[in-house]
Amino acid sequence: MNEPQKISIRFFDDREVRALWDEPNAKWWFSVLDIVAVLTNQDDYTKTRNYWKYLKAKLKKEGNQVVSATTQLKILAPDGKKRLSDVLDYKGIIALGKTFPGTKANRFIEWFTYSDETIDGKSKTKAYALFDSTFIDSIETGTTQGLQQIHAYLFGGLYDFAGQIRQKNISKGGFQFAMARFLDDTLRQIDALPENTLDEIVRKYVEMNVAHPFMEGNGRSTRIWLDLILKKRLKKCVDWSKIGKMEYMEAMKQSTTNSAALKALIEKALTDQIDSREMFMKGIDYSYYYEEND
Repeated sequence: MNEPQKISIRFFDDREVRALWDEPNAKWWFSVLDIVAVLTNQDDYTKTRNYWKYLKAKLKKEGNQVVSATTQLKILAPDGKKRLSDVLDYKGIIALGKTFPGTKANRFIEWFTYSDETIDGKSKTKAYALFDSTFIDSIETGTTQGLQQIHAYLFGGLYDFAGQIRQKNISKGGFQFAMARFLDDTLRQIDALPENTLDEIVRKYVEMNVAHPFMEGNGRSTRIWLDLILKKRLKKCVDWSKIGKMEYMEAMKQSTTNSAALKALIEKALTDQIDSREMFMKGIDYSYYYEEND
């Protein structure tokens, strides 16, 4: 088996579940240790590994097919090196989940079974494909038109308003986004904003967030839009895995009056790995994670 190039991260109860794409067999392989850690609520890597070793021996003795379905692929270990680790495919993970008792295991199986079938799950698959598409090179950088192109790509066929500027007023958490009747003027003003420095780019990002031009899918689209501006202007992109969900959400709330916290978060997470598929996909994983309801 060729080692997959694509890595995806899903989040269950704020814990990472890593998956690796197997191109020849066209399927995802999931880290067994990540799922054991989730289901045992364990943060210690060594204890998780030891528990899986015990469980694997127990299941093998019982003749459970989960063990024979397990294969090994190289995954990043806590010491920063890629090491061979047990993985299971979709059916194998469901079978593994069923060996754990309790409501948490049932909730995990339900989440795992349906997470890719939601609008977000389908949109996320499209977002992954964006990296390898020729379309990404035709997206206008730093304009409303470019943002509409991204939104239409991510949500086409999923929302009937994909790529369309909203005609209704919307609010979130008591915050009123730009009024629909003024939105066209607001977006023209944002288009005209400079984007030559990090300060200017963050300001433009904040203004576009306040405008919130779509009924749904603003955050996911605008973070890609931001990365494309950074890539073009500064030869950088954001390693979103370095920005925690709660600190990002809080910084975004503050940014409507003071964007200093947001700029600091983005600045510390900048990387020059602008052509890395793994960095792009990790960014998509975290971007969609930010939008999950707690």
